[in-house]
Amino acid sequence: MTRILVVDDEPQLLRTLRINLVARQYEVAVAADGAEALREAAEWHPDLVILDLGLPDLDGMDVIHGLRGWTSVPIIVLSGRSGNQDKVEALDAGADDYVTKPFGIDELLARIRAVSRRTGQEEDLAPVRIGDHEIDLTTKTVSGEVRLTPTEWHILEILLRNPGKLVSQRLLLSEVWGAKYVKEFHYLRQYMAQLRRKLERDPAHPVHLITEPGMGYRFTP
Repeated sequence: MTRILVVDDEPQLLRTLRINLVARQYEVAVAADGAEALREAAEWHPDLVILDLGLPDLDGMDVIHGLRGWTSVPIIVLSGRSGNQDKVEALDAGADDYVTKPFGIDELLARIRAVSRRTGQEEDLAPVRIGDHEIDLTTKTVSGEVRLTPTEWHILEILLRNPGKLVSQRLLLSEVWGAKYVKEFHYLRQYMAQLRRKLERDPAHPVHLITEPGMGYRFTP
């Protein structure tokens, strides 16, 4: 069953879309703001996201950028913004399609089918080795009977999907905890320490999960 995350701050529209999608055998989750959408996407791993741009906390463009930091899940934008520039910016940011409000449910369903055919499933990463452990992002398993929490998995997945790249503290905090937490740097210090204790051979001298002081973190294969 295809999982669809619907993000919109209009309760009536959320209910309407949920009813219509569930009736067509889709599994549906909903979010009313950007921070909730990013958390839900990280924990639930939808196959497709339907996203309104006009959210109460984050602009929809920021949500697109947040998702694209770690996943290529198809995104269909729903918006009352009908200008060509808005459409271009959304597509350039990483959206796969753009539907202008008001719209017919049949049109949206057709767009969902088309995007699903065109993009398919997110390409899985090959297992990655850190120290003595092999991490499989597809099955969410670590060799050696290591157990990671959902938050640890989310942080690790973002880093592993960007090998060698600096991932900023603000980006990690926004994607994992939401936009209201972008200054809670101690969250990252705590969780990165936990990940190193579980995965690095010498947590005090990590060679894979690297801190770039004052900037962010980097996964070095």
